[in-house]
Amino acid sequence: MRLATPLKNLDRELSHFHGRLKVGAAFVALLAMALLVRAFYLQIVQHEHYIQRAENNRISLVPTAPNRGLIVDRNERILAENYSAYTLEVTRAQTHDLEATLVEVGKLIEITPGQLRRFRRLLAESHEFETVPLKSKLSDEEVAILAANRYRLPGTEVKARLFRNYQAGDGMAHVVGFIGRINDRDLGNLRASGREQNYKGSVHIGKTGLEQSYETLLHGRTGFDQMETDASGRAVRMLSRIPPVPGKDLRLHLDAELQAVAEHAFGDFLGGLVALDPNTGGVLALVSKPGFDPNLFIDGIDPDTWKELNESPERPMVNRVLRGIYPPGSTIKPFMALAGLELGVRKPSDSIVDPGFYSLPNSRHRFRDWKVGGHGVVDMRRSISQSCDIYYYRLAVDMGIDRMHDYLAKFGLGEKTGIDLDGESSGLLPSRDWKQRRWKKPWYPGETVIAGIGQGYHLTTPLQLAAATAMLANGGKRIEPRLVQAVRDPLSHVWQPQPGAARGQLAIDPANLEVVRAGMMDVMRPGGTAAAAAAGAPYTIAGKTGTAQVVGIKQGARYDASRLARQYRDHALFIAYAPADAPKIAIAVMVENGGHGGSTAAPIARAVFDYYLTGKRPGGMKLELEADDAAD
Repeated sequence: MRLATPLKNLDRELSHFHGRLKVGAAFVALLAMALLVRAFYLQIVQHEHYIQRAENNRISLVPTAPNRGLIVDRNERILAENYSAYTLEVTRAQTHDLEATLVEVGKLIEITPGQLRRFRRLLAESHEFETVPLKSKLSDEEVAILAANRYRLPGTEVKARLFRNYQAGDGMAHVVGFIGRINDRDLGNLRASGREQNYKGSVHIGKTGLEQSYETLLHGRTGFDQMETDASGRAVRMLSRIPPVPGKDLRLHLDAELQAVAEHAFGDFLGGLVALDPNTGGVLALVSKPGFDPNLFIDGIDPDTWKELNESPERPMVNRVLRGIYPPGSTIKPFMALAGLELGVRKPSDSIVDPGFYSLPNSRHRFRDWKVGGHGVVDMRRSISQSCDIYYYRLAVDMGIDRMHDYLAKFGLGEKTGIDLDGESSGLLPSRDWKQRRWKKPWYPGETVIAGIGQGYHLTTPLQLAAATAMLANGGKRIEPRLVQAVRDPLSHVWQPQPGAARGQLAIDPANLEVVRAGMMDVMRPGGTAAAAAAGAPYTIAGKTGTAQVVGIKQGARYDASRLARQYRDHALFIAYAPADAPKIAIAVMVENGGHGGSTAAPIARAVFDYYLTGKRPGGMKLELEADDAAD
């Protein structure tokens, strides 16, 4: 009888089991060891790190935006200030249904179509978790209504915000500028400059004018509140605080009343005016007309209003003093005369006979004088007072375009003045090399002729003309124009003067300068081109009129303003300083399509001189600033 074969080898199975048991035990031991090592790493090595992270979950840093610095005029009249108001803000990520929330808000308080359009535009430009203002400057009643219905309006919050107010309105818009909400471009610039952290909690930044160019000083330093929070993220108590540091205040050289007088003197005309202290470079007045209301931009301008401003044929958004470029016309003649004397091309007694036209050798083309029949015998002094074109046609040809360019450049023409405002244009001072580089064409003799009276390629800004005129007034000292006179620290409350930077002294023969000055004084005397504007003045004025051609005139034709639409009429220009014997103010005026400088631009300058030197106001004008003071 055979025994049955066993189905399993028990010894072998038991051996395998013990082997697997040992492997499992080793694995468990290794796992336990890894856990111990990990625990040691987390609790010992990384102890401080995770303690800090735990604290961060419990503690929140809440930024506190600083108060923006004030901007005041030379007499400390407030031009830009802050005030507190409530704003209804919406966070898109926290609303269950944005459109439904907007409908509910509209049932509680009035939301205008313009406010809604602005909100949607800002919403499109913002991130999901950013708050976007729906309505600013809420009344107390509106705040109460929204607070009582907060449970119905998820994602909405009423916040107290600081707002900017520009008291001077349109008249100071191009000087003071405005602030606006920080956009992606602004944020990128802040990151690139390492200033992003300082703008935590801030919603606005300077966009134009002094608000932009002095942004770093005006903004201040952001503070932070260290808050303990609960599991829901709600603040429980304040642990510590780093208070914000307010921005610094700016005091200007500019006189707000003088600015108002200058703006009033323009009447219905458009243009630009800048008045400087020729001794310091301080900007006493800077008018670009028309202006605009800077308060419209603080919390986002309505799209329709922006379109109206941006597409207006009057270009209210363009600063004509800094960015408007115009042919200088005959205002260039005093500088041309001085160049002729300094370069030895002319003597004061040199005279010409002006028949009313000038022709280049071997040419039949006639370059005309503004006066039909000419001025007869003309020396240098009379060439300035009568604004004789023929005299300067001849002088330009004898001097040559390159020498003309090099000498006029010494007065800062064709380059930025360095004023403490962004966006300045450099204009254009033509030369032979410039034309070759720009157009790849040679310079023609006829172009030199018209350059002698400030026409052709020559383009300048009113600010450049004023700065150059200041050099005639102060004897050749070139100083950068400055708006800001002093800066006040918010902690010490002490004004720190901001002196202008001198850019050198032009060496001018006093005898030559006196000839030019005498000619400019004759401009304002009987027989001069601006005599009427100076009539009865209790001080002496040295000035020069100018006319800048807007449209070309055919050979043999005469200019007739009455037959042209206003936008095609000549620009009127005027430069001057006063008192002529001890200058305190230098001015440049440009009136777009104003015609003749003596009849349109010079009276505007006279109004500014009268107020600055004597306190007289034009036509019994009552300043709006005065009315505001009375109301207060």
